[in-house]
Amino acid sequence: MSRFKAFSVIIHIAGWLLFMAFPLLFINNRGQDDITWSLLQKHSYWLFCYTYIFLFYSNAYFFIPEFFLKKRYVLYSIIVVLLFGGVYYLQPFDKLLRSIGNRGKGTYGINRPPFGSFPPGYSGPGAPLPDGRMGPHADSPQDGPRQFPPFNGQDRGRHHFLHLRPMDSISLFIFIMVMALSTAIRIIQQWRLTERRAIQAEADKTTAELSFLKAQINPHFLFNTLNNIYTLAVIKDDHAADSIMKLSNIMRYVTDDVVADLVPLQSEIDCISDYIELQRLRIGNNTRVNFIVTGNVESKKIAPLVLMTFIENVFKYGVSKHEKTTIDIKISVSDTDISFFCRNHIFVRREENQRGGIGIRNTQLRLNHLYPDKHLLNIWNEDKEYSVQLIINQI
Repeated sequence: MSRFKAFSVIIHIAGWLLFMAFPLLFINNRGQDDITWSLLQKHSYWLFCYTYIFLFYSNAYFFIPEFFLKKRYVLYSIIVVLLFGGVYYLQPFDKLLRSIGNRGKGTYGINRPPFGSFPPGYSGPGAPLPDGRMGPHADSPQDGPRQFPPFNGQDRGRHHFLHLRPMDSISLFIFIMVMALSTAIRIIQQWRLTERRAIQAEADKTTAELSFLKAQINPHFLFNTLNNIYTLAVIKDDHAADSIMKLSNIMRYVTDDVVADLVPLQSEIDCISDYIELQRLRIGNNTRVNFIVTGNVESKKIAPLVLMTFIENVFKYGVSKHEKTTIDIKISVSDTDISFFCRNHIFVRREENQRGGIGIRNTQLRLNHLYPDKHLLNIWNEDKEYSVQLIINQI
């Protein structure tokens, strides 16, 4: 059982113990002798407790999920009215008071005369009062004799429809509070569940995007690299075997070694180095590539391929077959952070550059997910020069 569920169970138990102590405290405070043990043996006490426990959990875990949350409001309202009528009929709190010797007393301890009886000293309508005056409703010729229910309640059934069941206001108040509390708790639980599902869905979406980015090596790069390796093999160049090995290392890193959330920084640098070396086969002598790594990288880790989108963009948009250009790539490592910087001239057409921005936006989302509040990303695109600075805090 998780810590949250255990805490929830403890809260429920404590709440119901407090609720079950309520009638004990209420009755003892009304001047009665200590009748706690006697009360615990009364069926009316357990009827009182079980009634509201049943109402709470049936409403929270059945009626609300099955009717209210499914927008079957009319049916739910009918059920609430029926439950209200059941409590009105059972009168659990009033019945509890009667069971401990307060028979004939209502919720507030007021004596209720039997139906059809009169207070002591009162002989009935029309009888003389103590001061000699005639009582109310005396027989008069114009009114004729008035009829009253029998003194002892005989033939009571004929007048039963006139007799309303006394209202147990405390039981009805507790009913309203229990139903309101159970409804609020269930709705809050449902809201939290919906929120967790939304967060999980967003996390799953982000994970899918991360998986996509991990596998996203430009297919044109693969085709061009294979063509270059094929050309080297045809002319029997000594670099063919080395190029095949570098491509194999990249594919192994992309497909196998990036399963973990973090990988050694050295592995990421090796992949970038192999990628740059393979790109040199394509770009020729017009493009100069400066790749510099400074600092101690042995103990550092980084999210796999987080730098790869920027490296791909450098060679996708910063290379020309007709003009000479320079590409600068630098990785600096300190005790507190990993710093990445790249700069290249832009030769690509505008519409192609817009398509390439999708990868950058995805990488920004990935950084926000992997390094929340622990990274700084600056991108400059000025005067046909594109620069990226990324700092990842390692503390």
